[in-house]
Amino acid sequence: MNGPTDAPRNGVKTVIVGVVPHQSDTVLLRAADLASALGAEMICACVDRSRYPVGENADGSMEALPLDPDLPELTGEEFDAGIQRHIEEVLRGRPVRWSVRAVAGDPVRALAHLADTLDAEMIVVGTRDGSRSSIQEFFGGSLAVHLAHRQKRPVLVVPVSPTPRGEKLPWEDD
Repeated sequence: MNGPTDAPRNGVKTVIVGVVPHQSDTVLLRAADLASALGAEMICACVDRSRYPVGENADGSMEALPLDPDLPELTGEEFDAGIQRHIEEVLRGRPVRWSVRAVAGDPVRALAHLADTLDAEMIVVGTRDGSRSSIQEFFGGSLAVHLAHRQKRPVLVVPVSPTPRGEKLPWEDD
C-alpha cells in the first residue's frame, strides 16, 4: 500500500528523512526514490528544538516538555500539520510507504536515536540553502557531518542548491 502509514511493520526496512519547514522538495523526492528502491518505509522526522524528550513511544515518537517553563506542558509531540500536508502533496502518487514522527531536542541525537529505535537502514538529510562564510562554519554547523560522526548508520546528504561548476564554494573567499 502506498501513502501514509501509522507505524512501521515488524521486519520492514526503514529510511529516516529529516524534514524541516520550507525544505526543498528534492530531499523528500530523493529519499522516497531510495526508500522505494530498497523496499523500505520512509519515516519523515521533524525535530522540535524548543522541547526536550522525557519519554518515548514504541514507534519512535517522543513525549517532550518545553525548554521554556512558561510554555504549556503538553507532553505528547504532534507532527506539524502543515508539513504533513506538504509531504502528502509531494509524495502523492509515488510508490513509497511513509509515515511521520515528531521528535524533540538536539536534531543529531533525536534523528540518531529514532534511527536506532527503528533499526533504520540510513538517515537522509538535505544541505542548507544559502552561503556560509567559512569552511569551519560550513562543516561545524552541518547536521550531516555531526550525524556521520555521532552514530553508526549511513547518512545520505541531498544537495538542495548545488554550486555550479566554476563558481566559488560557500566557504571560499570572494
